[in-house]
Amino acid sequence: MNVTVENLAPCKRLLRVELEPAKVDAVFGEITADFQREARLPGFRPGKAPKDMVAKRFEKEIEEEAKDKLMREGFREAIKQHKLTVVGHPDVEDIQFGRGQAMQFAVTAEVAPEFQLPEYKGLQVLRETTRVTPEDIERTLQSLADQKTEYQTVARELKTGDVAVINYSGTCDGKPITETAPTARGLTEKKSFWVTVDATSFIAGFGDQLAGMKAGDKRTITVDFPADFVVPQLTGKKGVYEVELVEAKEKAAPPMDEAFAKALGAESMEKLRENVRGDLQNELNAKINRSIRNQVARNLLDKIQIPLPESLVEEETRNMVYNIVHENTQRGATKEAIDAQTDKIYETAKAVAHERVKALFVFEAVADKEGIRVEQTDLIRRMGELAAQYKMPLDKFYKDMEKSGRLHEIGNQLLSEKVVDLLVQFARIEDTVAAPTA
Repeated sequence: MNVTVENLAPCKRLLRVELEPAKVDAVFGEITADFQREARLPGFRPGKAPKDMVAKRFEKEIEEEAKDKLMREGFREAIKQHKLTVVGHPDVEDIQFGRGQAMQFAVTAEVAPEFQLPEYKGLQVLRETTRVTPEDIERTLQSLADQKTEYQTVARELKTGDVAVINYSGTCDGKPITETAPTARGLTEKKSFWVTVDATSFIAGFGDQLAGMKAGDKRTITVDFPADFVVPQLTGKKGVYEVELVEAKEKAAPPMDEAFAKALGAESMEKLRENVRGDLQNELNAKINRSIRNQVARNLLDKIQIPLPESLVEEETRNMVYNIVHENTQRGATKEAIDAQTDKIYETAKAVAHERVKALFVFEAVADKEGIRVEQTDLIRRMGELAAQYKMPLDKFYKDMEKSGRLHEIGNQLLSEKVVDLLVQFARIEDTVAAPTA
């Protein structure tokens, strides 16, 4: 067999393969023999028909199978000879093939990048020595109280912190907002809409202009849509709203007493504070550990610049776009709003995809060097965790993942986690005091 390899791009190769006539005839003979054993021709018992008759009767089928087998074996041997790791789906062309003659074909294939691993042991990372403060505990208790807040209708004027129930209609440049931004129906008109009276609710600068209104009052409110506003057509423009106050409501949070503690499953306020402190410290420790893991991974990846197979980046980009669109849909975004952000979504997805594909190759290289493997028990354990998360039977979840071709994604995630475990194990961790939170 003769093989030549041409570099078309950093991760793309053109392989020209030639197989000698003897190899071609040998495979024809093997395939013909296989057909002869299975052939059922009139006048002959199964497997007893003459070889020449079988070859003539199934000429086209034999030729197709022989061609496929020769290409598969030839391509496999070619990449083995040249130590290439092929990714994606190779493209075969320029096939010359027939009995008694050499077979020639060309394959364009993307290959894994070749690169040298930098030193990955002893990566420098910072660990924040943060502790839960009494202020953190009180903020959390206040948040828990806010979740049990009741809203009582009041006859007085609105003040900061109250909730206004309003009817409104909005215009931009003297026209309904939907004429400027067709997808922004919710910004154009609403009935019985709840807004907190502060500077940030709804649209920046809208809520605090409600202060002083009483039920039945009407007021014109103007806002400036910020440069980073979620609806691109409105950025930098002015909105004018005609507002009617339907109801004024004040927040009535429960007192933080023993009854409050018992309602949250604690014996006393002291015990509730202990529970909150423990939960906050666990969250803080998890955040610190995530930071360390992210740092070692980022520090290693920043040391390497490698070309990446375009098909893998595009495939991962498509997956990321799907995930972003799905998440936005789950949050209630309309199709029109998502379509308006198509270019931005694609750019974001491609940047993330590039880093994920890069990490895959780098982490695989570390795993190969360190002998790190994902065992079947690791995969089964993770599958069980995911199945429980999605509230599905394990066998059904496994079949779904297998059918969708996503089992390898889970394996890649597990491999990456094991590699990051190693990086953290050998990292040089420096403790630093975190800046106080506001």
